[in-house]
Amino acid sequence: MLKKQLILSACCLSLIAGNVYAQATDPAIGVWKTIDDKTNQPASLIKIEEANGLLQGTIIKTFPSPGETPLVYCNLCKDDRKDKPLVGMKIMSDLKRDGSGAWSDGKILDPKNGETYKVKVATEDGKKMDVRGYIGVPLLGRTQVWYKAEQ
Repeated sequence: MLKKQLILSACCLSLIAGNVYAQATDPAIGVWKTIDDKTNQPASLIKIEEANGLLQGTIIKTFPSPGETPLVYCNLCKDDRKDKPLVGMKIMSDLKRDGSGAWSDGKILDPKNGETYKVKVATEDGKKMDVRGYIGVPLLGRTQVWYKAEQ
């Protein structure tokens, strides 16, 4: 009986450890640098985390362009984020792991226009991530490339 309990305990521990290892090594998790489409300069740092099996992203820093009035609050947001500070704001949520190893079926907020879009993300080599925001189907959208921030 004791031998069965030890084997069962070892199996449970290995499942838990395997799950923790899988979460820690997912290439999407970490801090990512976004690039402004117009200036091609860094725009923000987004911290991507997994919580309850879902991916979410939070703004941790912004980089206003020289001569640009910095966007500090989400003035154009249409939900409970309206007029809230951008730094600390969750802008990406509810992404689920799909069969290809990417994440999809989530939502992403564009703080510049206050619009929320469907989103899917995929990392190529753990250093670049394609973030596709779209309306309806992925074909009707655009992709930004985010870069893993140096730690």
